Amino acid sequence: MSHTETGRHAGTHAGTHGGAGAGAHAAGNKWWTLAAVCTGVFMLLLDITIVNVALPDIQRELDATLSDLQWVIDAYALSLAALLLTAGALADRYGRRKVFSIGVVLFTLGSVACGAATDITVLTVSRAFQGIGGAAMFATALALLAGAFRGKDRGTAFGVFGAVTGVAVAIGPVLGGVLTSGLSWRWIFFVNVPLCLVALGVTLTKVSESRDPHAGRPDWFGFVTFSAALGALVYGLIEAGQTSWDDTVVVSCLVAAGVLLVVFAISQQLQRSPMFDLSLLRKPTFVGGLVAAFGVSASIFSVLTYLVIYVQNVLDYSAVGTGIRFLFLSGASFFAAIAAGRLTERVPVKWLIGPGFLVLGAGLLLLLGIQDDSSWTHLIPGLTVAGVGIGMINPPLASTAVGVVDVNRSGMASGVNSTFRQVGIATGIAALGSLFGREVADAVRPELAGAVPQAAVDPLVSALSGGQVTVAAEAAQAQASAAGGASAGQQAYDLVLGVGTSGVVDALNHILLIAAVIAFTSAVACLALIRQKDFVKREEQAPAAAEG
Repeated sequence: MSHTETGRHAGTHAGTHGGAGAGAHAAGNKWWTLAAVCTGVFMLLLDITIVNVALPDIQRELDATLSDLQWVIDAYALSLAALLLTAGALADRYGRRKVFSIGVVLFTLGSVACGAATDITVLTVSRAFQGIGGAAMFATALALLAGAFRGKDRGTAFGVFGAVTGVAVAIGPVLGGVLTSGLSWRWIFFVNVPLCLVALGVTLTKVSESRDPHAGRPDWFGFVTFSAALGALVYGLIEAGQTSWDDTVVVSCLVAAGVLLVVFAISQQLQRSPMFDLSLLRKPTFVGGLVAAFGVSASIFSVLTYLVIYVQNVLDYSAVGTGIRFLFLSGASFFAAIAAGRLTERVPVKWLIGPGFLVLGAGLLLLLGIQDDSSWTHLIPGLTVAGVGIGMINPPLASTAVGVVDVNRSGMASGVNSTFRQVGIATGIAALGSLFGREVADAVRPELAGAVPQAAVDPLVSALSGGQVTVAAEAAQAQASAAGGASAGQQAYDLVLGVGTSGVVDALNHILLIAAVIAFTSAVACLALIRQKDFVKREEQAPAAAEG
């Protein structure tokens, strides 16, 4: 995940309120600031990766469809994407510590609501609420660090921050599996509460306040049009998997999204203080960074959701067993990121990000070829290589986001880059999921028609299109056994299991191929756009003085 800062850099304005005494106070609390920020960001990043392995359990307990699961992930990603830039502007204007603290509180309340959810709609709304809190924390994390640290200590602080984010992403699947298998999927949310309380206590008692006295008003019109465009786009993509791509509602949503994005772009051109300064797009390297941010999320991080569904619902592994197996991806990513981080000072970022996408695409191609009787070991080479690709991309991408702009626009640049990451996840999961579900449904319906009672076809197709192969097979077995005895039940079980497995495997191979194309396309674009000469050379800025 990205290291996100959507407000202006805390180091931009040395004349912020407070004076020397406040600055000394801030220096005394800087390590507490690091602890608070790392705890909060660890928690919200953990909640991105920890949820994947719990999806099949959520699906079974709350009787959720595939589109429901898409919304569980996308509600969080959409809130982050829509609010990052606005939260950064609010933090600059009203205080970064204040906004960070509010974000922790909102994230805590959202986590409790998620854990207590009794139906899928409540869970989805609660995830969106979590995303609001996550955006507030994301938007202020690096600004708080930049305001508290300078010199060598600043480098140390950002190094620790980067390590913590890497650990959160790496252990998320395993911790999610342990909590889901050992307790319940609800504990992947409840575990946030003690971490939230620690982060909030340290923030309120030890972290110094800072703000930008020159900050303008938040761009509310831009926020509304951008949020509405993203919501319409994702809704249309998900709905296409339930109906068809030429359905009136789907077409209307996609057209509305396009119109709203045009309105948003025009509004950004006309405003004096836009949430997205479109002049940034004149720098090819900045555009390359946006392509990379979107590409890595829309490819591997989106298809990962459906790989988890395959491992648990088709290969029948527990949540913890699934999490352990995906360590090949997260572990390789973690160690590759360490190596890439060291290389960023010696190797032009273009030759890390571009080749990183080539490696990622190769890993996705290695995942192809899954058969009906494949074991989980087929995934090992692809997950490992894809993990290396992710690790090569992420560290240099963080510097690309802010390295090509003046320091007074680095917050916005970083925020836009992080927004594109979340947009990539939201649209990638929606589009790939719709293709996955529609292909499975089209494959299994003819096979089931005539072989099972007509009344059972639609429920079975719905379950299978969501990847619930074993659940569907057991349901068919129970129904057939009640009507025709154990032999009929076994025949129904074998039929649905075979048809469902074949449909899911074929659909999974196809979306893996699409993800690989996205990765290779991103590689070409990054190699063409990212230029070392676009990077701005600047002196170390003094951190903002703080308010005690």
